[in-house]
Amino acid sequence: MFAVVRTGGKQYRVAAGDKIAVEKLAGEAGDTVTLGDVLLVGDDEGLKDAGKVAVSAEIIAQAKSEKVIVFKKRRRHNYRRKNGHRQQLTLLRILAVGDAAAPAKKAAASKKTAAAQAD
Repeated sequence: MFAVVRTGGKQYRVAAGDKIAVEKLAGEAGDTVTLGDVLLVGDDEGLKDAGKVAVSAEIIAQAKSEKVIVFKKRRRHNYRRKNGHRQQLTLLRILAVGDAAAPAKKAAASKKTAAAQAD
């Protein structure tokens, strides 16, 4: 199953196990995030309703992209400026493309188990 998600103003086609680099997201390495803006979902049979699907991903690392050189010049005016820029990125590993209700059920089940163990 694959999904098209939007994050950081860009769209990415992802499936479980994929690794992608996106604009910086809040979180530390090892944290799990949910990519909420799912635009399209499909599999071998065809397209499905994207409103019922959530994409979960694990943050691999917070990194910086390659340096981009910004050079400005005005000829015959003795004006030259050189700057560099490195955009901050988040490296993600897609864990699952599935039902939006599935993670909530898992959390509810763990709360019930914790309550039963406390009694």
